[in-house]
Amino acid sequence: MADARLTAVKMLLKMEDSDSFSNILLDSVLSEAQLSDRDKAFAAALFYGVTERRLTLDYIIEKNSKIAFEKLDRAAVAILRVGLYQLLYMSNVPESAAVNESVKLCKKLKLFSAQGFVNGMLRSFVRNGKKISYLGLEAADRLSIEYSCPKWLVEKWIDEYDVERTVKALKASIGKPPVYARVNTLKTTSDKLIAELARDKIAAKKYAGLDDCIVLEKTGDIEKSRAYKAGLFHVQDISSQLCCLTLRPVVNETVIDMCAAPGGKSFTMAELMGNNGKLYSLDLHDMRVALIEDGASRLGLRIISAMQGDATKYNTELPQADRVLCDVPCSGLGVIRRKPEIKYKRPEDFEELPDIQRRILETASKYVKVGGTLVYSTCTLSRAENDDVVEAFAAVHPEFSPIVQTVPYKDAENSFRRTYFPDENGGDGFFTASFRRIK
Repeated sequence: MADARLTAVKMLLKMEDSDSFSNILLDSVLSEAQLSDRDKAFAAALFYGVTERRLTLDYIIEKNSKIAFEKLDRAAVAILRVGLYQLLYMSNVPESAAVNESVKLCKKLKLFSAQGFVNGMLRSFVRNGKKISYLGLEAADRLSIEYSCPKWLVEKWIDEYDVERTVKALKASIGKPPVYARVNTLKTTSDKLIAELARDKIAAKKYAGLDDCIVLEKTGDIEKSRAYKAGLFHVQDISSQLCCLTLRPVVNETVIDMCAAPGGKSFTMAELMGNNGKLYSLDLHDMRVALIEDGASRLGLRIISAMQGDATKYNTELPQADRVLCDVPCSGLGVIRRKPEIKYKRPEDFEELPDIQRRILETASKYVKVGGTLVYSTCTLSRAENDDVVEAFAAVHPEFSPIVQTVPYKDAENSFRRTYFPDENGGDGFFTASFRRIK
């Protein structure tokens, strides 16, 4: 797996130099890499794991280095991160292999002067029992290092949600996330789908808290499975499914999905509508509109009209709708276990989002018929992007009344707005707020 380790280090360095999402970079590199499936899986585990645990790993390096962290060669740091990650979090990798292969990586990357440094630090860490000392750290600093989450975000969540809630969210933000799928009820049932997936050696089971939702295990290359090609399901997180169930579209209605790509919510809503009615799925980028069209075609959803459009600008060609879903671009702090690179952004990177979100919600409201339903949603845990946006909207729109939409989830808040935390239902962090146009 030596080449898998080298691939992982190169991806980590490339990640530092780009704004690419981890999943996009990983797919791009591994599709061209001359590695076995086993080595690709190992490289992916290292890449995601090191990205997820970066602050913890850097803390260890800084504590054990006589050279100031900022003066260390960045490639040597990447090698140390990969070595330490194996020692700490990969029990199936022998300690000797983690150390020796890290030293070999120095040679392969022509970092000859770093060999002794890398070898010494990793061996010393093993000798000392692989312990991490949090001595002298304040509570927020310790949580930041322990769960590899920036201190600003730890403090933000403590301030907005409380310490207990924050610790639970941090625990849920680490580790391999579960994969959920929505059963295409137009074509099959949960039981039949699980049996069909088993034919391709994909293990799946029903999710106990939600009908027509399954948990995928040992997925492999799921897009090559017969069930996927036949359009029997689409991958969608539980919280995202609950968002669609909050809007509650039914047969023969007109529905608008304001920021729809890659299409998961549109697909679920079209299925809830029994493939009867009209569903307009908008996205800003043509390439992402094509993703919606491809998915709808695979699933056999003929009522979806995918189109390019700027969600902040009113489109006179769109009809008035019975229901409008306004799932806005957001900071994504509810999905950091899937995209760990998000948590390393600076807080100022998110400052403009609430203004964009307010503009999209304002535009979305203009499409809603009297008596129609409007749902605002995000996949983030941030008062500024969630509660503050809907409160500002409600304050200037008396024609929209907050309403409690029941959902088939026993722990759902009895409120027009709901925050789903990732530790509660196994889904992503999410927020929804529901309104009805009364005049």
